[in-house]
Amino acid sequence: MIVNDFFMAIFFLVVGCEIKKEILYGNLSNIKKAAFPIIAACGGVIFPAIIFFLFNSKTPYSLGVGIPISTDIAFAIGVFMIFKNKLSSSLKIFLLSLAVVDDLLSILMIALLYSSDFNYYALGFALIIVGFIVLLNKLGKKDFLTPYLILGLILWASLYISGIHATIAGVILAMMIPTNRKNKNSKVDVTKKVERFFTPLCNLIILPIFAFSNTGISLDISFNMASAENLISGVILGLVIGKPLGIMLFTYLSTKFHIAEKPKDARWSSIFLVSLIAGIGFTMSIFVTEIAFEGNLQAINLAKFSILIASLLSCTLAYIGIETMPKIVKIYCKKSKKLALNK
Repeated sequence: MIVNDFFMAIFFLVVGCEIKKEILYGNLSNIKKAAFPIIAACGGVIFPAIIFFLFNSKTPYSLGVGIPISTDIAFAIGVFMIFKNKLSSSLKIFLLSLAVVDDLLSILMIALLYSSDFNYYALGFALIIVGFIVLLNKLGKKDFLTPYLILGLILWASLYISGIHATIAGVILAMMIPTNRKNKNSKVDVTKKVERFFTPLCNLIILPIFAFSNTGISLDISFNMASAENLISGVILGLVIGKPLGIMLFTYLSTKFHIAEKPKDARWSSIFLVSLIAGIGFTMSIFVTEIAFEGNLQAINLAKFSILIASLLSCTLAYIGIETMPKIVKIYCKKSKKLALNK
Protein backbone atom coordinates (compact mmCIF):
# COMPACT_ATOMS: atom_id res chain seq x y z
CA MET A 1 0.00 0.00 0.00
CA ILE A 2 2.83 2.41 0.88
CA VAL A 3 4.42 1.78 -2.55
CA ASN A 4 1.10 2.57 -4.28
CA ASP A 5 0.81 5.81 -2.30
CA PHE A 6 4.37 6.85 -3.18
CA PHE A 7 4.08 6.02 -6.89
CA MET A 8 0.72 7.75 -7.22
CA ALA A 9 2.08 10.85 -5.46
CA ILE A 10 4.71 11.08 -8.23
CA PHE A 11 1.96 10.61 -10.82
CA PHE A 12 -0.07 13.43 -9.26
CA LEU A 13 3.03 15.65 -9.15
CA VAL A 14 3.10 15.40 -12.96
CA VAL A 15 -0.69 15.88 -13.15
CA GLY A 16 -0.43 18.91 -10.84
CA CYS A 17 2.23 20.46 -13.08
CA GLU A 18 -0.10 19.99 -16.07
CA ILE A 19 -2.91 21.75 -14.16
CA LYS A 20 -0.58 24.62 -13.23
CA LYS A 21 0.62 25.01 -16.83
CA GLU A 22 -2.95 25.11 -18.12
CA ILE A 23 -3.94 27.69 -15.47
CA LEU A 24 -0.99 30.00 -16.17
CA TYR A 25 -0.80 29.97 -19.96
CA GLY A 26 -3.01 27.24 -21.33
CA ASN A 27 -6.63 26.29 -21.84
CA LEU A 28 -7.57 27.26 -18.26
CA SER A 29 -6.12 30.80 -18.42
CA ASN A 30 -9.38 32.30 -19.76
CA ILE A 31 -12.24 32.16 -17.23
CA LYS A 32 -15.02 31.05 -19.61
CA LYS A 33 -12.79 28.58 -21.46
CA ALA A 34 -11.49 27.26 -18.16
CA ALA A 35 -15.04 26.89 -16.83
CA PHE A 36 -16.00 24.46 -19.62
CA PRO A 37 -13.72 21.50 -18.66
CA ILE A 38 -14.07 22.32 -14.94
CA ILE A 39 -17.89 22.16 -15.14
CA ALA A 40 -17.60 19.05 -17.33
CA ALA A 41 -15.43 17.41 -14.66
CA CYS A 42 -17.95 18.32 -11.94
CA GLY A 43 -20.75 16.68 -13.95
CA GLY A 44 -18.49 13.69 -14.61
CA VAL A 45 -17.95 13.30 -10.86
CA ILE A 46 -21.44 14.01 -9.50
CA PHE A 47 -23.49 11.75 -11.80
CA PRO A 48 -21.34 8.58 -11.43
CA ALA A 49 -21.29 9.13 -7.65
CA ILE A 50 -25.11 9.45 -7.59
CA ILE A 51 -25.56 6.31 -9.70
CA PHE A 52 -23.15 4.33 -7.51
CA PHE A 53 -24.81 5.57 -4.31
CA LEU A 54 -28.31 4.68 -5.58
CA PHE A 55 -27.17 1.09 -6.01
CA ASN A 56 -24.98 0.81 -2.91
CA SER A 57 -26.31 3.17 -0.21
CA LYS A 58 -27.66 0.22 1.81
CA THR A 59 -24.83 -2.23 1.09
CA PRO A 60 -21.39 -2.73 2.70
CA TYR A 61 -19.86 -1.19 -0.45
CA SER A 62 -21.14 2.38 0.01
CA LEU A 63 -17.61 3.64 0.75
CA GLY A 64 -16.73 2.85 -2.87
CA VAL A 65 -18.58 5.97 -4.07
CA GLY A 66 -15.22 7.42 -5.19
CA ILE A 67 -14.49 4.53 -7.58
CA PRO A 68 -16.51 5.54 -10.70
CA ILE A 69 -15.70 9.27 -10.52
CA SER A 70 -12.14 9.07 -11.87
CA THR A 71 -10.71 9.27 -15.39
CA ASP A 72 -7.43 7.56 -16.23
CA ILE A 73 -5.49 10.40 -17.89
CA ALA A 74 -2.82 8.22 -19.52
CA PHE A 75 -5.25 5.64 -20.96
CA ALA A 76 -7.84 8.24 -22.02
CA ILE A 77 -5.24 10.34 -23.87
CA GLY A 78 -3.79 7.12 -25.35
CA VAL A 79 -7.20 6.18 -26.79
CA PHE A 80 -7.65 9.76 -28.05
CA MET A 81 -4.28 9.65 -29.85
CA ILE A 82 -5.33 6.51 -31.74
CA PHE A 83 -8.16 8.55 -33.29
CA LYS A 84 -6.38 11.95 -33.35
CA ASN A 85 -6.86 12.30 -37.13
CA LYS A 86 -10.64 12.14 -36.64
CA LEU A 87 -10.83 14.54 -33.67
CA SER A 88 -9.76 18.20 -33.42
CA SER A 89 -6.69 19.21 -31.37
CA SER A 90 -8.85 21.43 -29.10
CA LEU A 91 -10.67 18.27 -27.97
CA LYS A 92 -7.38 16.80 -26.74
CA ILE A 93 -6.87 19.90 -24.56
CA PHE A 94 -10.48 19.60 -23.37
CA LEU A 95 -10.05 15.91 -22.48
CA LEU A 96 -6.73 16.56 -20.74
CA SER A 97 -8.15 19.51 -18.76
CA LEU A 98 -11.30 17.53 -17.91
CA ALA A 99 -9.28 14.50 -16.77
CA VAL A 100 -6.86 16.63 -14.74
CA VAL A 101 -9.67 18.47 -12.88
CA ASP A 102 -11.53 15.15 -12.54
CA ASP A 103 -8.54 13.51 -10.87
CA LEU A 104 -7.94 16.56 -8.68
CA LEU A 105 -11.52 16.18 -7.39
CA SER A 106 -10.78 12.48 -6.84
CA ILE A 107 -7.71 13.36 -4.78
CA LEU A 108 -9.78 15.75 -2.64
CA MET A 109 -12.37 13.02 -2.12
CA ILE A 110 -9.62 10.58 -1.13
CA ALA A 111 -8.21 13.10 1.35
CA LEU A 112 -11.64 13.86 2.87
CA LEU A 113 -13.48 10.53 2.64
CA TYR A 114 -10.76 7.92 3.12
CA SER A 115 -8.45 9.60 5.63
CA SER A 116 -8.87 8.71 9.31
CA ASP A 117 -7.09 8.71 12.69
CA PHE A 118 -5.48 12.11 12.22
CA ASN A 119 -2.08 12.74 13.78
CA TYR A 120 -2.22 16.50 14.31
CA TYR A 121 1.50 16.78 15.14
CA ALA A 122 2.42 15.23 11.78
CA LEU A 123 -0.19 17.41 10.05
CA GLY A 124 1.28 20.52 11.68
CA PHE A 125 4.77 19.47 10.57
CA ALA A 126 3.43 18.99 7.02
CA LEU A 127 2.11 22.57 7.07
CA ILE A 128 5.54 23.81 8.19
CA ILE A 129 7.11 21.96 5.22
CA VAL A 130 4.60 23.63 2.87
CA GLY A 131 5.74 26.96 4.36
CA PHE A 132 9.38 26.07 3.61
CA ILE A 133 8.47 25.20 0.00
CA VAL A 134 6.73 28.58 -0.40
CA LEU A 135 9.76 30.32 1.16
CA LEU A 136 12.11 28.46 -1.19
CA ASN A 137 9.98 29.61 -4.11
CA LYS A 138 10.05 33.25 -2.96
CA LEU A 139 13.66 33.57 -1.78
CA GLY A 140 15.69 30.68 -3.09
CA LYS A 141 16.99 29.63 -6.48
CA LYS A 142 14.10 28.98 -8.84
CA ASP A 143 16.01 26.79 -11.28
CA PHE A 144 16.95 23.92 -8.93
CA LEU A 145 14.64 20.90 -8.73
CA THR A 146 16.44 18.90 -6.00
CA PRO A 147 15.51 21.05 -2.93
CA TYR A 148 11.83 20.91 -3.94
CA LEU A 149 11.96 17.12 -4.33
CA ILE A 150 13.62 16.69 -0.90
CA LEU A 151 10.99 18.88 0.78
CA GLY A 152 8.27 17.11 -1.25
CA LEU A 153 9.48 13.74 0.06
CA ILE A 154 9.38 15.02 3.66
CA LEU A 155 5.89 16.45 2.98
CA TRP A 156 4.72 13.08 1.62
CA ALA A 157 6.04 11.24 4.72
CA SER A 158 4.43 13.80 7.07
CA LEU A 159 1.04 13.51 5.36
CA TYR A 160 1.30 9.71 5.33
CA ILE A 161 1.90 9.68 9.10
CA SER A 162 -0.80 12.34 9.69
CA GLY A 163 -3.58 10.11 8.29
CA ILE A 164 -4.40 12.38 5.33
CA HIS A 165 -3.90 10.46 2.10
CA ALA A 166 -0.32 11.18 1.06
CA THR A 167 -0.96 11.31 -2.70
CA ILE A 168 -2.17 14.90 -2.22
CA ALA A 169 1.49 15.80 -1.52
CA GLY A 170 2.16 15.51 -5.26
CA VAL A 171 -0.47 18.12 -6.12
CA ILE A 172 0.58 20.46 -3.27
CA LEU A 173 4.21 20.32 -4.42
CA ALA A 174 3.23 20.94 -8.05
CA MET A 175 1.23 24.02 -7.08
CA MET A 176 4.12 25.41 -4.98
CA ILE A 177 7.13 24.87 -7.24
CA PRO A 178 8.06 27.80 -9.51
CA THR A 179 7.23 28.16 -13.17
CA ASN A 180 8.15 30.89 -15.62
CA ARG A 181 4.86 32.70 -16.15
CA LYS A 182 6.20 35.18 -18.71
CA ASN A 183 7.94 32.64 -20.92
CA LYS A 184 6.42 29.18 -21.09
CA ASN A 185 9.36 27.93 -23.20
CA SER A 186 11.96 29.05 -20.65
CA LYS A 187 14.62 26.49 -19.77
CA VAL A 188 14.86 27.93 -16.24
CA ASP A 189 11.57 26.41 -15.12
CA VAL A 190 11.29 23.80 -12.38
CA THR A 191 7.84 22.74 -13.63
CA LYS A 192 9.32 21.89 -17.04
CA LYS A 193 12.12 19.94 -15.34
CA VAL A 194 9.55 17.93 -13.36
CA GLU A 195 7.60 17.10 -16.53
CA ARG A 196 10.75 16.27 -18.51
CA PHE A 197 12.06 13.91 -15.84
CA PHE A 198 8.91 12.37 -14.36
CA THR A 199 6.53 12.09 -17.36
CA PRO A 200 8.53 9.26 -19.03
CA LEU A 201 8.98 7.66 -15.58
CA CYS A 202 5.18 7.72 -15.05
CA ASN A 203 4.25 6.54 -18.55
CA LEU A 204 6.91 3.84 -18.95
CA ILE A 205 7.39 2.56 -15.39
CA ILE A 206 4.98 3.77 -12.69
CA LEU A 207 1.62 3.41 -14.49
CA PRO A 208 2.45 0.03 -16.13
CA ILE A 209 3.76 -1.35 -12.81
CA PHE A 210 0.70 -0.04 -10.98
CA ALA A 211 -1.67 -1.45 -13.63
CA PHE A 212 -0.06 -4.91 -13.71
CA SER A 213 0.39 -5.20 -9.94
CA ASN A 214 -3.12 -4.03 -9.04
CA THR A 215 -5.41 -5.57 -11.66
CA GLY A 216 -5.08 -9.16 -10.50
CA ILE A 217 -8.58 -10.58 -9.92
CA SER A 218 -9.39 -13.70 -7.92
CA LEU A 219 -13.15 -13.94 -7.55
CA ASP A 220 -14.41 -15.89 -4.55
CA ILE A 221 -17.79 -17.57 -5.02
CA SER A 222 -18.67 -17.08 -1.33
CA PHE A 223 -20.11 -13.57 -1.63
CA ASN A 224 -23.60 -12.14 -1.31
CA MET A 225 -24.81 -12.07 -4.93
CA ALA A 226 -27.36 -9.29 -4.36
CA SER A 227 -24.85 -6.82 -2.90
CA ALA A 228 -22.21 -7.95 -5.43
CA GLU A 229 -24.59 -7.08 -8.27
CA ASN A 230 -25.11 -3.66 -6.72
CA LEU A 231 -21.36 -3.01 -6.58
CA ILE A 232 -20.80 -4.20 -10.17
CA SER A 233 -23.79 -2.23 -11.48
CA GLY A 234 -22.79 0.92 -9.58
CA VAL A 235 -19.25 0.92 -10.96
CA ILE A 236 -20.08 -0.05 -14.56
CA LEU A 237 -23.13 2.20 -14.96
CA GLY A 238 -21.37 5.02 -13.12
CA LEU A 239 -18.43 5.03 -15.54
CA VAL A 240 -20.17 4.07 -18.79
CA ILE A 241 -23.43 6.05 -18.40
CA GLY A 242 -22.92 8.46 -15.48
CA LYS A 243 -19.71 9.96 -16.87
CA PRO A 244 -20.96 10.97 -20.33
CA LEU A 245 -24.41 11.91 -18.99
CA GLY A 246 -22.96 14.22 -16.33
CA ILE A 247 -20.41 15.78 -18.69
CA MET A 248 -22.96 16.43 -21.45
CA LEU A 249 -25.69 17.80 -19.17
CA PHE A 250 -23.40 20.11 -17.20
CA THR A 251 -21.54 21.47 -20.25
CA TYR A 252 -24.75 22.03 -22.22
CA LEU A 253 -26.38 23.94 -19.35
CA SER A 254 -23.19 25.95 -18.72
CA THR A 255 -23.12 27.17 -22.34
CA LYS A 256 -26.89 27.71 -22.39
CA PHE A 257 -26.61 30.07 -19.40
CA HIS A 258 -23.38 31.67 -20.74
CA ILE A 259 -21.29 30.46 -17.80
CA ALA A 260 -18.76 28.64 -19.99
CA GLU A 261 -17.55 28.64 -23.58
CA LYS A 262 -17.36 25.52 -25.75
CA PRO A 263 -14.24 25.11 -27.95
CA LYS A 264 -15.09 26.87 -31.22
CA ASP A 265 -14.07 24.04 -33.56
CA ALA A 266 -15.87 21.33 -31.53
CA ARG A 267 -19.38 20.05 -32.25
CA TRP A 268 -21.57 18.70 -29.47
CA SER A 269 -21.23 15.27 -31.09
CA SER A 270 -17.44 15.53 -30.59
CA ILE A 271 -17.88 16.56 -26.95
CA PHE A 272 -20.05 13.45 -26.52
CA LEU A 273 -17.28 11.24 -27.98
CA VAL A 274 -14.78 12.73 -25.54
CA SER A 275 -17.24 12.12 -22.68
CA LEU A 276 -17.27 8.41 -23.63
CA ILE A 277 -13.46 8.30 -23.53
CA ALA A 278 -13.61 9.94 -20.07
CA GLY A 279 -15.40 6.80 -18.84
CA ILE A 280 -12.06 4.95 -18.88
CA GLY A 281 -11.33 4.83 -15.15
CA PHE A 282 -8.79 1.99 -14.97
CA THR A 283 -5.69 2.84 -12.85
CA MET A 284 -7.27 5.78 -11.01
CA SER A 285 -10.44 3.82 -10.19
CA ILE A 286 -8.34 0.83 -9.10
CA PHE A 287 -6.28 3.15 -6.90
CA VAL A 288 -9.45 4.43 -5.16
CA THR A 289 -10.70 0.82 -4.85
CA GLU A 290 -7.56 -0.24 -2.97
CA ILE A 291 -8.09 2.63 -0.51
CA ALA A 292 -11.89 2.38 -0.13
CA PHE A 293 -11.97 -1.40 0.45
CA GLU A 294 -8.61 -1.84 2.19
CA GLY A 295 -8.48 -5.32 3.71
CA ASN A 296 -11.66 -6.50 1.93
CA LEU A 297 -10.21 -8.66 -0.86
CA GLN A 298 -13.65 -9.78 -2.06
CA ALA A 299 -14.87 -6.20 -2.60
CA ILE A 300 -11.56 -5.19 -4.21
CA ASN A 301 -11.76 -8.05 -6.72
CA LEU A 302 -15.39 -7.32 -7.59
CA ALA A 303 -14.64 -3.62 -8.06
CA LYS A 304 -11.56 -4.34 -10.22
CA PHE A 305 -13.60 -6.69 -12.39
CA SER A 306 -16.25 -3.98 -12.80
CA ILE A 307 -13.64 -1.31 -13.61
CA LEU A 308 -12.08 -3.47 -16.33
CA ILE A 309 -15.49 -4.19 -17.89
CA ALA A 310 -16.48 -0.49 -17.69
CA SER A 311 -13.18 0.68 -19.22
CA LEU A 312 -13.48 -1.84 -22.07
CA LEU A 313 -17.10 -0.79 -22.69
CA SER A 314 -16.12 2.90 -22.71
CA CYS A 315 -13.31 2.18 -25.20
CA THR A 316 -15.66 0.15 -27.41
CA LEU A 317 -18.44 2.76 -27.36
CA ALA A 318 -15.92 5.53 -28.08
CA TYR A 319 -14.55 3.55 -31.05
CA ILE A 320 -18.04 2.89 -32.45
CA GLY A 321 -18.99 6.54 -31.91
CA ILE A 322 -15.85 7.93 -33.57
CA GLU A 323 -16.31 5.62 -36.58
CA THR A 324 -20.04 6.24 -37.05
CA MET A 325 -20.69 9.77 -35.72
CA PRO A 326 -19.25 11.66 -38.76
CA LYS A 327 -21.56 9.67 -41.07
CA ILE A 328 -24.57 10.39 -38.85
CA VAL A 329 -23.69 14.11 -38.74
CA LYS A 330 -23.36 14.20 -42.56
CA ILE A 331 -26.75 12.53 -43.04
CA TYR A 332 -28.31 14.95 -40.52
CA CYS A 333 -26.75 17.97 -42.27
CA LYS A 334 -27.99 16.80 -45.68
CA LYS A 335 -31.53 16.32 -44.36
CA SER A 336 -31.43 19.75 -42.69
CA LYS A 337 -30.35 21.38 -45.98
CA LYS A 338 -33.12 19.62 -47.90
CA LEU A 339 -35.72 20.75 -45.36
CA ALA A 340 -34.38 24.31 -45.57
CA LEU A 341 -34.57 24.28 -49.38
CA ASN A 342 -38.12 22.88 -49.34
CA LYS A 343 -39.23 25.74 -47.09
